[in-house]
Amino acid sequence: MTALQQAPAGAPPGGAAGRRGRRGGVTRRVPPLVWLFLALPLAVELFWVFWPAMNSFSLSFTSWSGVGAAEPVGFENYERLLADPIFATALRNNVIWAIGFGGLSVAGGLALAVALNRPGRGVGIYRSAIYLPMVISLAVTGLFWRVMYQPGGPIDAGLGVIGLEGLQQQWLANPDTALYAVLIAAVWRQVGYIMVLYLAGLKGCDPTLEEAAAVDGANAWQRFWRVVMPQLRGVNTVVFAVTVIDSLRTFDIVWAMTRGGPYNTTQLLSTYMFQQGFTLVNLGYGSAIAVVIFLLAIAFIITYLVRQARAEEV
Repeated sequence: MTALQQAPAGAPPGGAAGRRGRRGGVTRRVPPLVWLFLALPLAVELFWVFWPAMNSFSLSFTSWSGVGAAEPVGFENYERLLADPIFATALRNNVIWAIGFGGLSVAGGLALAVALNRPGRGVGIYRSAIYLPMVISLAVTGLFWRVMYQPGGPIDAGLGVIGLEGLQQQWLANPDTALYAVLIAAVWRQVGYIMVLYLAGLKGCDPTLEEAAAVDGANAWQRFWRVVMPQLRGVNTVVFAVTVIDSLRTFDIVWAMTRGGPYNTTQLLSTYMFQQGFTLVNLGYGSAIAVVIFLLAIAFIITYLVRQARAEEV
């Protein structure tokens, strides 16, 4: 008689019971020191990240100048946001920023990664030079590009050399060009980081698949789009999350270059939140803007991850 026949009726199969026993045994065998090492960073995360986030959420329902007790105002701060023209401008600018910053950074980083993903003389120098702006702080980057954009500066001088004097202007003082001028500076810094992420992904691609596609007659574009890009799905997820988060939390470079001006035409949600919360000391209203930024980031990222999960299932 087999062991399964000897088992009492209604008892789970020995394999399942054994697996559950093994899992429980592994859990019980984890040393207390390991749980301690896990608990310490969790406690730090709860104290430094989650508690301030929840505190900011609760402050968004109050009116508080940082002195005395906060006065509950319900949804008044959010109602003010709906009627605030500067908030509407900042929200519109954030949409433009997310599309421009994300699109240009990803397209430029991917193109550079493909171009530099091959052995050759000086390739390492090019990679390092392109990534170098990422090492510089955003504030210093902003000051550097302010010098570049100033009247008579390197950009205007370069336009004069190639005979385009008619395009010379005060780039950061013109409401029509200020936002895009800052956007170019931010992309200049970000594109090297995206390049490194895609280089890491390209190194993990299987070259034999591309060689087989070439033998079957696929051209370079078809090989890249049909063979290489599907293998970069995991990298694309990371790049999307990083780009969305960076576009919503962009502050330093805008503040260093324009401080939201001229006439609030370069205000982003992050700069307007800082201005309301720390310049005007309207912490309740600033917290409401912070909550909007958080909800937008979570909505974009969760939507993208769900779509990616469904695509993988298909």
